[in-house]
Amino acid sequence: MSIRDRADRTAAPGSSLDAARRTRELATAAGGRTADLLVVGLGATGAGVALDAAARGLDVVAVDAHDLAFGTSRWSSKLIHGGLRYLAAGQFDVAHESAVERGVLMTRTAPHLVAAQPFVLPLTPLVSRAQASLAWAGFRAGDMLRMAARTPRQVLPVPRRLTAAEARHLAPSVRAAGLRGGLLSWDGRVTDDARLVTALARTAAAHGARVLTRVRALELGPTGARFRDELTGEEGEIRARAVVNATGVWAGGLVDGLRVRPSRGTHLVLRSERLGALPAGLHIPVPGETNRFVLVLPQGDGRTYVGLTDEPVEGGIPDVPEVPETDIGFLLDVLGSVLDAPVRRDEVDGAFAGLRPLLDTSVPGGPDTGSVRTSDISRRHAVLTSADGVVTVVGGKLTTYRRMAQDAVDAAVAARGLPSAPSPTAALPLVGAAAPERLRDLPAPARLVRRYGTEAPAVLALAERDPALAEPVVPGHPVTRAELLWAARHEGALDPSDLLDRRTRIGLVPEDRAEALAVAGEVLARATPSGV
Repeated sequence: MSIRDRADRTAAPGSSLDAARRTRELATAAGGRTADLLVVGLGATGAGVALDAAARGLDVVAVDAHDLAFGTSRWSSKLIHGGLRYLAAGQFDVAHESAVERGVLMTRTAPHLVAAQPFVLPLTPLVSRAQASLAWAGFRAGDMLRMAARTPRQVLPVPRRLTAAEARHLAPSVRAAGLRGGLLSWDGRVTDDARLVTALARTAAAHGARVLTRVRALELGPTGARFRDELTGEEGEIRARAVVNATGVWAGGLVDGLRVRPSRGTHLVLRSERLGALPAGLHIPVPGETNRFVLVLPQGDGRTYVGLTDEPVEGGIPDVPEVPETDIGFLLDVLGSVLDAPVRRDEVDGAFAGLRPLLDTSVPGGPDTGSVRTSDISRRHAVLTSADGVVTVVGGKLTTYRRMAQDAVDAAVAARGLPSAPSPTAALPLVGAAAPERLRDLPAPARLVRRYGTEAPAVLALAERDPALAEPVVPGHPVTRAELLWAARHEGALDPSDLLDRRTRIGLVPEDRAEALAVAGEVLARATPSGV
């Protein structure tokens, strides 16, 4: 076997996360050693902070009360936006930052996970010619953002107008009556947001960060945190010279005087055959709105997502948000406005909702949000340093996680006087990343390459050595037992929920999740050192 073949069949050096590593590194972190930086929260932003700091040479501990991507980061629209919506709202700095960060992901740091996604806006009788002209102007402006961000056309194609026949080819389930054409646009799309977070955490671990899930920060201070190991119930202290609070919508629970205004985004999960073959996603205008769309996004795994709403959330913030029937009805109504045969409620196989941490008026320098809808609030992020030196990063969105992380580390370094080099993450490939031609040449199915990048042959090799691991976890879904075993051995999965709800998305359909639980338990048992 060649050196390259051997490299293709192993995990990235130093990046593997498993139960044994967690036990060792938690003991080190709680053993009296003082780290340079403690990061609380392991969503996209927190994992990004851990990577940014570790890549600068800082000694990093990163903790989360649950799992990687347990909160908002697994419930996104799966889009890496170029900022068009923010351009339309006059938020030019946010729009440009989004386009730049999209280009970074697509061309340098994660081209295996983030690629171009085409969308068709069907020009039905419900879309006036004035609305179509406005949308076309917006897509052209979005292409100007792409050029300003220096993202090549080969990576992100230019928009164009479609004839009615072309629109029907790309969106065959759209009603033909009255269809006068369509508008084709492109944006970035991440294969899976939770997989992006996993790649960030593992890359941070490869740079020396101690990444610890099921470790709840009970109290934060400028020199560390009191914590509880959620697996054993034991409590202790992690000491650090600087602390970053990256807990998103839960940030106010750890820092006094800080609040966010959560906004709920809901998606439906449909079986893909219900909408037929969809070579492209759909932009469906929300009736009565000038700049709101429902998105239809095929996943390539037999499922299609339809979203999203943008509704304010009052009261307590749950760990896992519930999906109200009003959101489901709204999405079905908008979707039905363009289809030959509207989707019935009993044809919805699953649904999920995420909470976005939007800036509230209590944030210094934040917008006056008291009288505006959450859909109109800026997605600009803020980095706030408390009087005692705890740094909190809040706001923003998935696309700009890297810039948010860089700004948070800069603030922590400045607040605590830590020695640090500039951030290198704009040019730092994540685990699995490689140039497109290298990814195309990998000896593995394209579906695995889109999820694991250069590690895809290693996942495939597990199934080649044991044919039982090549079997799907549940019938009709492409995820195999080998992928679950890889997640337990290398991606930090500790229980069946980690495997089914975040490392894969089998759990989005309740019936599939119930059927897969036994298999997930068997794989976890096999992944232990005493396993085969």
